[in-house]
Amino acid sequence: MNMAYRKNIRKLILLSLLALAAAVAYMTVEVNFSNEKLLGYAMKIRSPKLAVMLITSFAIGGASIVFQSVINNTIVTPCLLGMNSLYTLIHTAVVFTVGTGSALASNSNLSFAVDLLIMGAAATLIYSYLFKKTKHNVLYVLLIGTVLTSFFSSIQSTLIRVMDPNEYDTLLNTLVASFSNINSEIIILSVVLLAAIVFFLRKDLALLDVLTLGKEQAINLGVDYDRSIRRLLLGVTLCIAVATAMVGPISFLGLIIANLSRQLLKTYRHPQLILGSALFGMAVLVGGQLLVEHVFTYTVPVSVFITVGGGIYFLYLLLTNRRS
Repeated sequence: MNMAYRKNIRKLILLSLLALAAAVAYMTVEVNFSNEKLLGYAMKIRSPKLAVMLITSFAIGGASIVFQSVINNTIVTPCLLGMNSLYTLIHTAVVFTVGTGSALASNSNLSFAVDLLIMGAAATLIYSYLFKKTKHNVLYVLLIGTVLTSFFSSIQSTLIRVMDPNEYDTLLNTLVASFSNINSEIIILSVVLLAAIVFFLRKDLALLDVLTLGKEQAINLGVDYDRSIRRLLLGVTLCIAVATAMVGPISFLGLIIANLSRQLLKTYRHPQLILGSALFGMAVLVGGQLLVEHVFTYTVPVSVFITVGGGIYFLYLLLTNRRS
């Protein structure tokens, strides 16, 4: 075990303690422990929120690291290429087609499953073709990603304009990123799905260190490159869909936590990078929500801080990469 590996283990332990401290603070700040009923009520309200934040951190953090390695670029994330917009478009289209009063729309787990199936098929086809045609050129990828985001958003806006106002009110609650309005009904299904994704992609995830060497080198080392890329892209798509379905779109979270993990750990080992990204996400989301609830008293959602900070960080990364 070399020195760099041991240093990263210590850093990950410190990150774990930071995330744990944020979680404990979120569950205990301003809680009345002397009143059993108030304590039970506080735990009932906060526990699902904490669970959703942890799941979202893992899904977005892991997906962002894998996606960056797949396209071999560290400043592009799934959300910057419109995957969030694609999911919201699909969800809106499903509700528009079947109506909010149907069994499909009223059953959260069933609606979630249908959205995932459509999202997985559509995103894999669209983005596989995109990466193949652009040959992973970051400028082309970002440009087309921006166009796709606008395209998906425009179609969604058109559907919303012709939608029944009552159905739109119901739909709107699922399209705004907020941990004060989470979809806690799909927590169990989301955990099962993420566990299944990790299990079925375990061999492909183990090859990530090799895949980052490039297509020719990976093939020379005996890797079925195209098959692994397709499977990993499908896994990324499903992870982003899980996170978006639970809390709504959060555009820059993946960019922030994935690059913080890379800058802190400075390693090519993906198990460490994915764990570091997930832990950063937990600290950012839980700590941010703690401030939103107890300092800003719900006046500003945590997604606003993430979007503003992420936008500034994205510009910093672009300028830094350009100089290098």
